[in-house]
Order: sequence, then structure tokens, then C-alpha cells
Amino acid sequence: MPITDTDFNNKKSAFLENQLAELMKKVKDTEGNMNKKLAVAILAAGLGKRMKSPDKPKVMFEINGRPMIDYVVELGFKVNAEIVVPIVGHHREQVINFLGQKFPGRDIKYAVQSEQLGTGHAVIRTAELLRDFDGEILILSGDVPLLKFETVEELINEHFSAGNMATLLTTVFKNSHGYGRIVRDTDGNFSRIVEEKDATEDEKLIKEINPAIYIVNAKVLFDALSKISPENNQKEYYLTDIFHFIPKEKTGTVITSDELEVTGVNSIEQLKEMEDTLNSRV
Repeated sequence: MPITDTDFNNKKSAFLENQLAELMKKVKDTEGNMNKKLAVAILAAGLGKRMKSPDKPKVMFEINGRPMIDYVVELGFKVNAEIVVPIVGHHREQVINFLGQKFPGRDIKYAVQSEQLGTGHAVIRTAELLRDFDGEILILSGDVPLLKFETVEELINEHFSAGNMATLLTTVFKNSHGYGRIVRDTDGNFSRIVEEKDATEDEKLIKEINPAIYIVNAKVLFDALSKISPENNQKEYYLTDIFHFIPKEKTGTVITSDELEVTGVNSIEQLKEMEDTLNSRV
């Protein structure tokens, strides 16, 4: 039976209506997710020994005239965080003074990590400010300045739409040396994170890495933090150990294909590479 113009137009109209309905659902979901209560904690207490400037905090080194911490705090407010909490340490007054001038009137509070006992210990230092926060906590790194808004938005949306307790951002590195590895089960689901210095030879072959960017329910986060210990090769409190105490079925992942956007700056040479990349994007 030949297809009539009426049949064709009806099918086209139905197709377009379905597309519109899907688009409106995505918009509604995104708007709803971005209205959820969100706080941001930023790891910013590092010494940055390889930056060759002992009197300057690592996160205050500049890309295009802006300290790295500037990009990360700006991103925090862009995703509608109610409060941003930089975790500061080494020469912290420089960070505090800069952010106070750059973001006047914004809700920025500071947690202090005077003694460097690991990333888990750093987030524990935010407990006084965030333990009773009724929402989710997005954890970012102050030395990862090229992280894109669109990537974080996808992470947040996945976290809420899947009903997760925790969601991690991951990526696949050509050279994964030095990074924590994402270990998955036989079905491809997240199982755990193993740090480089604690990894077996087989685990070191894994290319999917953990760039330390997470969103976790506040209550779940601090409950898990209360259970971690420094029983590892580094004798530090690893933030990644919280995932031992969060149900695997409530832990999700989002994979980004952009290796450089989640790369941390550890040297002056890397800083220059970041600057060149940012300028090429513009």
C-alpha cells in the first residue's frame, strides 16, 4: 500500500513530538537537579614542592594572569553551589585574601588543614562547616583549573537522576602512572579505587584513572570519613577509602574523554602546557 502525504506528515509530526517531549524532559531534569542543594569543597592546601616557590601556595600559581583557585571557585558558583569551602593550608592567607577580593559577598568559608595527612584528612577538616549540610557535596581540586562546566553539569545530573549516594568522574589516560586506578567488577560496574603505591602489577595496567572529582551526599560522606584510617603504604587518610563504606549499587561514574581537563598541575612545565591549552580553546 503506498504511503500517502497524510501518513508521512502524521509520522513526521509524531516523531517531532517525541523529540520535543524528550528534550523538555531533559531540560526539566537539568533544572530540577541544578536546584538541588549543593556545596563545594575544594582541595587547596597542597605545598606544590615542584613549583619551585616555597612562599607561594600551589593553587595561587597563575594561568593567563588568574590563580588556578580562581577558575575552580568560579566553577563552583557556576553550578549553583550554596557555599564554597576551600581547604587551605600552606600560606593560606594569600588564598583567603585573593578570594575575598575576587568574590565579595559570596558565601566562601575556609577549612584549615595545617598538617598534611592526606586528602581524606583534608575533607574531614570541613566537617564543622558541612557535616549538617542537607544536600550534596561536590569535591574539586584547586590545581585542576581546566575542568569544564559541561562535564561537572553532567556529573551532577547523573548523580541526581540515578539516585546515587556518590558519583565519580573518571577518564582514561594513555599514561596512568601516578594516578589512582578505577577497578571495576566483571559486569563493568565500579568496584573500588586503588592508589598507585598500593596497586598490584595487574592493577597498574588499568588505564581508567581517578582524578579526585566526586559528588557525595553530605551525610553519607561524613559517615564514611569517620570510618577511614591511615593503614596504607603512605600512612595517610585517603579520601578514596570512603568508597569502601558506600554501597556499590549506589555509586556511579561519569567518564570524560578529555584527559587534560582533569589533569592536575604539578610543575611549572605543566602550568605552561595548561595555559597553552586554555588559549587554544579560546
